[in-house]
Amino acid sequence: MGTGKSSVSRLLADKLGWPRIDSDEEIEQAENRKISEIFESDGEDGFRQIETQVLNKLLTSAEPAVIATGGGAVLREHNRRMMLENGFVAALHASPEQIIARVEADTARPLLQGDLHQRVHMLLEKRRGVYDFAHLSVDTTKLTVDEVVDRILKAWNQFS
Repeated sequence: MGTGKSSVSRLLADKLGWPRIDSDEEIEQAENRKISEIFESDGEDGFRQIETQVLNKLLTSAEPAVIATGGGAVLREHNRRMMLENGFVAALHASPEQIIARVEADTARPLLQGDLHQRVHMLLEKRRGVYDFAHLSVDTTKLTVDEVVDRILKAWNQFS
């Protein structure tokens, strides 16, 4: 959520020569609906169930890939376990102010509808500590996309 995941995953995939997969795009394709429509009709719990199914399919593929997940994918213990068992996990985070600056023009985020400042702070509080499982955590607040990717590649090389 506003941490640079899309930009970072594109450049990282390019540098590794791997395909880039966005789990939210895969969910929309599998369901033939927008994320916002899934939230509206199935609620967050319904969306999370679909997300887990899609993530399981992506993570068990034989081909290496850079998989960019939605920020809430890690809320389920099962998803965190799958991620760790099937790859290297880099968690991106940023200051609330930076996240707000990055997402304030984006109206397609169902969990950020309403008072943006309040919603961002609430989501960050709800998700506090849940990203600690990752192999690497990168604060993207003051870093360029290239700097973030370089940190991930360095950690990946030590991991593999």
